[in-house]
Amino acid sequence: MASPATAATPNPEPPRPSRLTLAFWLLMMLVLWSGNYVAGKIALRTFDPVTLTCLRLQLAAFIMLAIYFSRRERQPLKLADAWPFLYLGFLGVVVNQGLFTVGLNYTTSNHSAVIIAVGPIIILLLARALKLEALTTAKVVGMAISFVGVYLLETESGSPAHSPFLFGDLITFGGVIGFSAYAVLGKRVAAQYDAVAMNTFNCVAAALLLLAITIRQSIHLDWHHVTLSGWLGMIYMAAGSSVGAYTIFYWVLRYMTASRVGAVSYFQPIVVILLSMAFLGERPSRMLLEGTALVLVGVFLAERGRT
Repeated sequence: MASPATAATPNPEPPRPSRLTLAFWLLMMLVLWSGNYVAGKIALRTFDPVTLTCLRLQLAAFIMLAIYFSRRERQPLKLADAWPFLYLGFLGVVVNQGLFTVGLNYTTSNHSAVIIAVGPIIILLLARALKLEALTTAKVVGMAISFVGVYLLETESGSPAHSPFLFGDLITFGGVIGFSAYAVLGKRVAAQYDAVAMNTFNCVAAALLLLAITIRQSIHLDWHHVTLSGWLGMIYMAAGSSVGAYTIFYWVLRYMTASRVGAVSYFQPIVVILLSMAFLGERPSRMLLEGTALVLVGVFLAERGRT
């Protein structure tokens, strides 16, 4: 599912942060993204998923614009990049974050986290399809192990066809494909913009694409039905995840390789499982834990095969 006011070229590269600083912000990104699953589940108790997606992304765009225009030195949008940001905003924000929210409505936070952890595998497959990377034995073995893990995940209730979470997991997987396509296609644009500009233009593109739907959903929303916890959940998803976590993600990518930043995904399902147990009362089954382990091992092997 995620970069001087008049100069057209990027600012000079700032000094590289220390390892401790990078580790701190990676930890913050992990916490913010993991908490997004719990916040989403809480918000979905009073919002329908489409309305939640729309309000979340409109609020995220508003916050990012406020941050962007508050900076003394900010990178302007190059006219040539208007179209790329439009389709990147669609893939990386509307499809990625939108299908995440819709899928979360029909599955558990644990399932959602494990499905999203398969993202690096999908990026590998897309990169191979575009002839950007070659397949190695390690990559193929890692992919196979990950998909076995996903299969186990869907057999908690017997046959995968009878899994009560299959529909939601498939929708979530659609969001993973959206972000994977964004990650592959957005490399050139991401290298030219700083983290704030990158996230701002992505969020604004998504907000514009969803503006008509947002107006329609707002007209039909029963505002009195939305609880305080629902509003807080939506605000967290916008400010904590769409703004905070994704801005950190784009920032650390300037100093670390994508595979190193992606290593955070190894820990996210574990953190989500712990948070969902504490705040949502979800209890992981043995099959879920085994499937999670296989997915993470597979992703690790496939990522190592890239080096």
